[in-house]
Amino acid sequence: MKIICFGDSLTRGVSFVKGRVRIIKDNYPAFLEKLFSVNNPEDTIVLNKGVFNDNSDLLMKRLEKDVLSEEPNYVLLNVGGNDCNFKWQEVAENPNSNHDPIVPMNQYIENIGQMVTKMKQSNITPILLTLPPLDPVRYYKFIADKYGTTISHWISSCGGIEHWHSLYNIQLNKLIEQLNLPSIDVRTALKKAGNIADFISDDGIHLNSEGYKKMSDVIFEEMLRLTGAQKEQLS
Repeated sequence: MKIICFGDSLTRGVSFVKGRVRIIKDNYPAFLEKLFSVNNPEDTIVLNKGVFNDNSDLLMKRLEKDVLSEEPNYVLLNVGGNDCNFKWQEVAENPNSNHDPIVPMNQYIENIGQMVTKMKQSNITPILLTLPPLDPVRYYKFIADKYGTTISHWISSCGGIEHWHSLYNIQLNKLIEQLNLPSIDVRTALKKAGNIADFISDDGIHLNSEGYKKMSDVIFEEMLRLTGAQKEQLS
């Protein structure tokens, strides 16, 4: 079985470690591959096709190269955090102006739908992941330290990133229901796993190693259910 993890920095394995954004080896595709190798007798290949700062527009551009040409059995698609984010430098410079998400919501949903269609046409099963939760307080502190505190005025007037993050996730779930797509609700699972602050790095939006591990555990269990595979009992 061949699985491609297709997405942005949360797939690539980006975290905020000791004051710096870094790519860590303890990412969810790496954890997922270990879980399959230990717990399932079937040979499973897991490829990490996550790219830092990608959004659904950029995933569309590399869909053929990174997914379709690889001919996987399954694709775990996780994207949206950069789509609903903002150009913070522009916000900081013009806090009284209107600012739109980097990829408008309608375009985001259209992109997801097109990618799903192309995967199905290539006999690939797409499995959509919901947006992992974020910590807005940590995130605002992170961007304020980087771009300045003038963004706080604009944030207070537009509902903030958590507002948009939630709206995009709601629309994604509506698309999943509309198209009857297999999906894994990592957002709810991480929230139920414990204190979400323990799973998110200091930048407020990327997961830490423990968060990626929790994410992979949820995905693994759901993948077993969705694929009909059996978990081997460990002694």
